[in-house]
Amino acid sequence: MRRVLIIHGPNLNLLGTREPEVYGSITLEEINKSLKNLAQEEGVELIIHQSNHEGQIIDWIQDYRQEVAAIVLNPGAFTHYSIAIRDALAAVALPVVEVHLSNIHQREEFRHHSVIAPVAQGQIAGFGPESYLLGLRAALGLIRKG
Repeated sequence: MRRVLIIHGPNLNLLGTREPEVYGSITLEEINKSLKNLAQEEGVELIIHQSNHEGQIIDWIQDYRQEVAAIVLNPGAFTHYSIAIRDALAAVALPVVEVHLSNIHQREEFRHHSVIAPVAQGQIAGFGPESYLLGLRAALGLIRKG
């Protein structure tokens, strides 16, 4: 199966206008276009969603668990406190790559801890939109390793 689930968490729909000094001026649509281009080059299908709602993210993780081979997730603020998303990821036992546009470890103290990281195979942070492309490449590598 060569499908990857991409989930963008809360407030990422505002990229391009939201705190451009932190997140840059690129929009979510532009990130998704770059991801689709890479996916096409790699021969993989993407399922892409964005939500500001924790329960919706959990539903997608559960609903697609048998349809995808990996998940690339930017949990946004849920990174730091959503045990529910963490537990959903653990329950589906798929490879997970956590991505962040900014380097969460260089930001406010409360952003330094990720409850998602212990159930992810890796975390990519601080490379702006490139974080997503690196995350997709990492997910594809995990799929190939089986």
